[in-house]
Amino acid sequence: MASVLEDPSLEHNFKGHKDVITSVDFNPNNKQLATASFDQHIMIWNLKPQTRAYRFTGHKDAVMCVQFSPTSHLVASASRDKTVRLWTPNIKGASTTFTAHSATVRSVNFSTDGNFLVTAADDKSLKVWTVHQQRFLLSFQKHKNWVRSARFSPDGRLIVSCSDDRTVKIWDIVSRECINTFTNHGGFSNFVDFNPRGTCVASAGTDNTVQLWDVRINKLLQHYQVHSASVNCLSFHPSGNYLITASSDCTLKIMDLLEGRLFYTLHGHQGPVIAVTFSRQGDYFASGGNDSQVLVWKTNFDSIPYNEVLKRNIIRTNPDPPPHITDIHPRIPYRHTSRSQTIQINPRTDVADMQATNPQVVDVGTDFVSNPQSGLMKTNQGSLLTEQASSSVNHPLVPATSYGKDPANIDSANCSPRDHVGIPSELTRTLGQIVEQLDVLTQTVSILEQRLTLTEDKLQECLDSQKTSLQERPP
Repeated sequence: MASVLEDPSLEHNFKGHKDVITSVDFNPNNKQLATASFDQHIMIWNLKPQTRAYRFTGHKDAVMCVQFSPTSHLVASASRDKTVRLWTPNIKGASTTFTAHSATVRSVNFSTDGNFLVTAADDKSLKVWTVHQQRFLLSFQKHKNWVRSARFSPDGRLIVSCSDDRTVKIWDIVSRECINTFTNHGGFSNFVDFNPRGTCVASAGTDNTVQLWDVRINKLLQHYQVHSASVNCLSFHPSGNYLITASSDCTLKIMDLLEGRLFYTLHGHQGPVIAVTFSRQGDYFASGGNDSQVLVWKTNFDSIPYNEVLKRNIIRTNPDPPPHITDIHPRIPYRHTSRSQTIQINPRTDVADMQATNPQVVDVGTDFVSNPQSGLMKTNQGSLLTEQASSSVNHPLVPATSYGKDPANIDSANCSPRDHVGIPSELTRTLGQIVEQLDVLTQTVSILEQRLTLTEDKLQECLDSQKTSLQERPP
């Protein structure tokens, strides 16, 4: 196999962030890369050489996660400042902000159709929102500690989440219930995701392991212990045949899931690797870490169709006994030994296109006006976002006539500069404080309404029970 497959190669080394890189994501058109950092900024890098990069400013604290929408018209970000922002990834940099949680928001993820968002936070909950109206739909609150990551399944009907309570939970959106829980006794998971077919979930653990479960038979399929420190992130190749992981041991590792073995070990970062992701086509992958560097790699090893490789492999001619799992075959957990496919990369000398490593960076502001009633975001130039809501008929998250009362408040403090012309700075600050107090009141009212609803439900249950007992009592 090694004779027909090429090794991954480093293509770009981007430097622009001033702190730890927390998240990376490719634009579906494969022309841009979005990154998030503890430096409170989001950056959009153009993969074409000698082009400008954009730095988006707006969050008030570390940005924990960033992701392009499936149509590439929006970028979502989650922050330690308890908010989620939706950006237009262009020079205008318009964004809308809504208060999603009462604590650090660690994860944000678009559904495959781009109509919904799922967010996960340190308030022990994950919540689902509509993208175009930023309306709260539903929440899941059975985790007992911080929720680190939450992802939609490819068909949008399930959500997987992981928490510091050492569990990975599968949620059914239609029934709004937790349908399964996987427990990691060795530690908690930093990141979880579905494979491209939606049949399996993988988790990256603080116990240095990677685990894969089949969500159809609720069975542990594979267990990898290839890292010597915490595994921080993982990403499936679009074919579903490979899995890449990022670890605090300063390495990236690629697993061959069909063979159940370690495929490559990549050394390039000068410190813990926090984030990694494959591009939508699988021809590139990107990584970021504590060294504030963003490395973009060319995959190479998937240049030959994997079916052709399997034809040459006698081991796979006899399939495993049922249930047959076409993309990942069950394996007995074992500790993988180090392999010869270790690639040492020095980003300072091993990148051919050095002119693209330090592109001109353009700072983009966040001036913005929002109309929450219309569900459309209006920039200070008066233009509307190009991404429109598509039909959601037969979708499990079709908005009902009555939405939850969760605070999804548009941040009215981020208004266009023209709205502040002639207004004293003291009055502007006072208005900002009033808005913050109104947000607190809104959250308080929301909590009271939820408690009142629970009380009414309990009272109705008591009345129904009493009525039933009276009907069953003999005359």
